Amino acid sequence: MAATSASPILVEKKKLKNPPLDVHHLGDRVLRQPAKRISKVDDKLRDLIRDMLKTMYSEDGIGLAAPQVGINKQLLVIDINFEDADAPPLVMINPQIKSTNKDIEVDQEGCLSIPGVFLDVKRPTAVEVAYKDENGRPQRLKATELLARVILHEMDHLNGVLFVDRVENKVALTQELQKQGFEQKAVRSIV
Repeated sequence: MAATSASPILVEKKKLKNPPLDVHHLGDRVLRQPAKRISKVDDKLRDLIRDMLKTMYSEDGIGLAAPQVGINKQLLVIDINFEDADAPPLVMINPQIKSTNKDIEVDQEGCLSIPGVFLDVKRPTAVEVAYKDENGRPQRLKATELLARVILHEMDHLNGVLFVDRVENKVALTQELQKQGFEQKAVRSIV
């Protein structure tokens, strides 16, 4: 194994005119399928991670799940420090929630798969996650605040859940979806 494969995956944090992957939008069936576990962490997977990061930065996102780019795998890329060129992104392979705290916070969320829609969602303020990193090594992370929210949002994608499914204010949800040209019937409310 080459020495470089042990370092975090870094790509230039910039917008590309033609990102390598297409982001699927609300209404696409691929967003509703449960993602499959990844059995092998290899260079092919690391290439996918690079493409996902390039796509996320190109779309001004702070998180992206593989199902959002039509890939049915349990893979997330997250970067809440997107303005810091040297801060490595977080890569989570086969993430599993180990615990969440009981403190709940309401905050606005958006999603690359539902562009232009921003609505309030209740989520725990802290989460502990077990996952494998881009080198296949087991990791555990305790996250709070924005990072916890982004992890929980992206992990929902691995189960075919979108943030609009968690919105309690149905009037605001309907108005925002209509404004952006999305159909209400594509939402599967879980609240």
